[in-house]
Amino acid sequence: MTQKYECHIKVTASDLDACSLLSQRSQLSKQQIKQAMAKGAVWVTKGKYTQRFRRAKKPLKPGEELHLYYNAEVLAQKVDDAKLLLDKGEYSIWYKPYGMLCQGSKWSDHTTINRYAETHLTPQRPAFIVHRLDRAATGLVILGHSKSTTAALAAQFEQRKLDKQYRVIVKGEFPKEVQYISTDVDAKAASSHAWRIDYDAELDCSLVQVKIDTGRKHQIRIHMASLGFPVVGDRQHGGAVEDDPNLQLTACFLDFTCPLTQEPVHIALPESLQPHLARLNE
Repeated sequence: MTQKYECHIKVTASDLDACSLLSQRSQLSKQQIKQAMAKGAVWVTKGKYTQRFRRAKKPLKPGEELHLYYNAEVLAQKVDDAKLLLDKGEYSIWYKPYGMLCQGSKWSDHTTINRYAETHLTPQRPAFIVHRLDRAATGLVILGHSKSTTAALAAQFEQRKLDKQYRVIVKGEFPKEVQYISTDVDAKAASSHAWRIDYDAELDCSLVQVKIDTGRKHQIRIHMASLGFPVVGDRQHGGAVEDDPNLQLTACFLDFTCPLTQEPVHIALPESLQPHLARLNE
């Protein structure tokens, strides 16, 4: 059996469950199919809609179509646990660790922040992505648990009514004065403000706080590199190599309006989860 395999099965009768159908077609064991289902690798199409299918014994109807996207390497991936920082019922705020994703793929969703929340919140609720952090970045993420609240929070992001600030560790002695950076990102206008919090002469690295005015992909990493102060651990834009630390970029502060009470909310990531120069080489 190959490590990567996909199949698509038109359901013609209701006498076989999804696990049995997929096992017969793929030659994977039923246990492997169940594990793949739990991790989001099985989908079902019902009319115009396709969604993940997780319940091995759930009845199928003729005319539906099953899809299996089996990738042993993807399904074996593991990440550290996320941490719940605030639960308001309709939305929650989490610490996303390094390597955890904000969006799944057809191959799985078991290493995503929203799936982690869905399986660890009490009571259980659906979890919707409001905004994203890169896989290599860490820090604060807001999840919505109803469509209306998710839309209200997303609107604050789109209208720039939500203030999100980051802390990064960069190579070199960053200036003390606030730096305004307006280097385009992917040919689109992008602006950030950055200022130094601390500097370690022995490491020749600075702890820098960054406020972004736009939300371009990899904006902070590109802006820091454009000034000659690449983010430590940035393999894509900063010249980091495999033995370097993980990306030292963390979303540390959020200010927004609670969509439930209309009151201002300020969230600061606990100090223990923020980047610190003293811990850089631990």
